[in-house]
Amino acid sequence: MSFYNMITFMQAQQQGGLLFSFAPLLFMVVIFYFLLIRPQQKRQKELKTMLDQLKKGDRVLTSGGIYALIERVKDDGVLVVKVADNVKIEVAKSAVTALVKGSGQSQETVAKK
Repeated sequence: MSFYNMITFMQAQQQGGLLFSFAPLLFMVVIFYFLLIRPQQKRQKELKTMLDQLKKGDRVLTSGGIYALIERVKDDGVLVVKVADNVKIEVAKSAVTALVKGSGQSQETVAKK
């Protein structure tokens, strides 16, 4: 085998080895996508859908841990919610983390954080 043939053969082996050295990295990226990125995108999409469908009379849980009843939905992304008798506050739609089903001790969250 001549010197030139040996160098060409070694370069061909190195390129094949380079491809195989990136395979584990590519595999890790695919695993991260399916285990971390995709589920997070799905949760964000569900939360956005839930926020778009909020209406008067829905019971919600805010990010501050306040359970409230929606009294009015404003156009600018603000909710007027009732937290107690004669106590109404304005809350940003983005502060709502879950839609709550039921009342009192038997509350069950429909959409989780």
